Amino acid sequence: MNLPNKLTIMRIILIPIFMLVLLLPLNWGQVNALGTPIPVTQLLGAIIFAVASITDFADGQIARRHHLVSNFGKFADPLADKMLVMTAFIILVEMGKVPSWVAAIIVCRELAVTGLRLIVVENDGQVMAAAMPGKIKTFTQMFAIIFLFLNNVLFANIGFPIGQVLLYICLFFTVYSGCDYFYNARFVFADSFKSGK
Repeated sequence: MNLPNKLTIMRIILIPIFMLVLLLPLNWGQVNALGTPIPVTQLLGAIIFAVASITDFADGQIARRHHLVSNFGKFADPLADKMLVMTAFIILVEMGKVPSWVAAIIVCRELAVTGLRLIVVENDGQVMAAAMPGKIKTFTQMFAIIFLFLNNVLFANIGFPIGQVLLYICLFFTVYSGCDYFYNARFVFADSFKSGK
C-alpha cells in the first residue's frame, strides 16, 4: 500500500464525510466572508472537496514521478475522482444551485468516457491521456463546485456569478472533450461497424 494508494483511499473516505456534513440537518450557523454569508456546512463541504481534489492531483503526480503505478491505483484513482465529483453535483442539484440537466450531462459524460477508457486499455493496452479540453473541464469543474458551495465569495459583492459561469464553461468542455475522446478512440469500434454488429 504505497503513498498514492493511501491518498486515494483517503479521498474515498472523505466522500461520505462530505455527504454527511452537507446533507444532515446541522444548524452550525453561518460565517461572513468578505461580505458574503456562507453556511458553515457549505464552507466545510468546500474545504473537504478542495482537500480531496488536491489529493487527486497529488497521488497521480507521486505515482508517476516515483514509478508507483499499480493496478489498484489505475482502478481506484479515477473511480474516487468520479465518485467525488458526482456526489458534489448531486448535492448541488438538491440545494438548487445546479440545474439537474447540467448535472445529468456531466455524469453521463463521465460514465461514458470511463467506459471508453476501459475498452481502449483492453484493446490497445494503453491508457488514454487527458487532452487539454479534458484538463480545462477538470479545472473549471473543480472551481465551479467550490465557488457554488461558497456562494460566489469574492465575486458576490460585484454581482458576478463566478460559480455559474465556470459551471457552463465546464459543461461546454465536458461535451467537447467527451466528443474528442470518442473521436480519437473511434478505432476501437471499427470492427463492430465493419461486421455490422
